[in-house]
Amino acid sequence: MIPVGKGHSVRSIWNGAISFGLVSIPIKLVNATESHTVSFRQIHEADGGRIRYRKVCELEEKEVSNAEIGRAYEDADGSMIPITDEDLAALPLPTARTIEIVAFVPAADIDPLQMDAAYYLSANGAPAAKPYTLLREALKRSNKVAIAKFALRGRERLGMLRVVDDVIAMHGLLWPDEIRAPEGVAPQVEVTVRDAELDLADALMDTLGEVDLESLHDDYREAVEAMIAAKAEGGAVPVPESGEGDGGRVIDLMAALEGSVRAAKEARGEEGGVAGVTPIAGRSAPKAASGKKSTARTAKKGEGGRAAPAKSTARASKAAGKAASKQARSGASGKSGASAKSGASGRSGASEASASGGGGSGAKPGAASGGRSAAKKTASRRRSSA
Repeated sequence: MIPVGKGHSVRSIWNGAISFGLVSIPIKLVNATESHTVSFRQIHEADGGRIRYRKVCELEEKEVSNAEIGRAYEDADGSMIPITDEDLAALPLPTARTIEIVAFVPAADIDPLQMDAAYYLSANGAPAAKPYTLLREALKRSNKVAIAKFALRGRERLGMLRVVDDVIAMHGLLWPDEIRAPEGVAPQVEVTVRDAELDLADALMDTLGEVDLESLHDDYREAVEAMIAAKAEGGAVPVPESGEGDGGRVIDLMAALEGSVRAAKEARGEEGGVAGVTPIAGRSAPKAASGKKSTARTAKKGEGGRAAPAKSTARASKAAGKAASKQARSGASGKSGASAKSGASGRSGASEASASGGGGSGAKPGAASGGRSAAKKTASRRRSSA
């Protein structure tokens, strides 16, 4: 048994030695991880009885004990080829009880996809302490990891040795040919990501920041344990609040990113919940543009409201001028000189009225009545001269 912390100990699962050149380091292999998954048993729903599996020989149709069970390889035609412990022991396997170091490489050279189970290597006995410490300190100073081969549970495996605190840990590695190529996994359609979307994604990453892994826990397992405890005590089963998910529906990516940044800031207690976006070169900020347009529309509307009476006055003055000109042409059979003079006068008056009416926002409604008076005087002069 190997002590691990106060009041805790774990059993070694393998004894052997680390082969480091001509140096041999006796060690014990210990599991570095443990599962906290809540396990369930199968029962008969009618009466709650346990469901158990028995090992039965299909030829004799009777249950057999573990002592009577061996191993065999099933051939392609279904026939069984027995394999004994003596057959396996006779194989030329130098790593049967040895962790054989074959190389030292930078940790970055190891693809995380290859990572498998993790183990602690414990020095086995006092004589192993010196070479164990030597290898540990050499790994620390080189900033490298050791690649090794070892045999465990009936097969040869690949491992990576590194230092964790003051202990040498070994990660089982999958063989390179056990890693599948990611063919057909990536999206098969062309997708364009805009700079604004990347800016928001960067803002979300910065807002989420780093996390202490010790603060993360299994919410589902805790809920299962609480449910089991409540049922064991005969109380009401707690019903956790169910969050509403998107259910795979299509959403506005920009809106989702902005909402995520805002929610992350609020969760961290930061002020300014509105997400900031870096403007794209050549584009103006949408809010600023909206404000300018609104101001322009308001100004235009105000000017249009004030100019409406002036336009109406201009139209009235123009109509009066045309009437005066028509009357002047009809009275030209009398005296052409007087008619020309009075017509000119009429047109001048109409022009002045029109000019005064077309003065934009400074025009007054009285300009229209002034144009009608000038026309009446012109008509009176024609009748006198006639």
